[in-house]
Amino acid sequence: MNNELKEILNPAKTVLLIWDIQNRLVQNIFNTQSFLESNKNVISSAKKHNVQVIFSKITPLPENFESPVRKYFFKNRFASMNQVPNGLDLTIEPNGSDIVIPKNTASMFIGTNFEMLLRNAGITTVAITGIATEFGVESTARDASNRGFFPVIITDAVSSYNQEAHNRSLENLKSMTILLKSEEIISLWNQ
Repeated sequence: MNNELKEILNPAKTVLLIWDIQNRLVQNIFNTQSFLESNKNVISSAKKHNVQVIFSKITPLPENFESPVRKYFFKNRFASMNQVPNGLDLTIEPNGSDIVIPKNTASMFIGTNFEMLLRNAGITTVAITGIATEFGVESTARDASNRGFFPVIITDAVSSYNQEAHNRSLENLKSMTILLKSEEIISLWNQ
């Protein structure tokens, strides 16, 4: 199985998606320090092995163009985003060849050019970190699988406001995604 995972996570065919690690979100998760440490380690390893790093960034639509469904379910979150100075800024700064993709939904595949980028580059695997596990991370992982990409969730580099929801989401995802800890993916890239 290790050889199979090594092939799935071939750096030339993998992107590292850093999902919504923005100031306002980071300050409310249950494991801030360990989460940031794991993300920094995975990003560093990805760069060392030439794995493309892509950051998603919540970019709200103008009020009159926002989905009524999203406004209903996320009204408190949208309002609180603007109450924190630089709340929508990325907590971990992209650099070099990193790509930042603004998005408006809980899936990287809806309303962005993400899938086109992956297909153009011959990418087959999407390794995912970020916030929140039960929202955008899970939605993107499911969409990746449905589109024929291997979704890999880096379990100690994802988080949520609600640890119970985070744990439930990882439990749901284990039958349809690859779940690895940061040290496991780093070890595979180092082989």
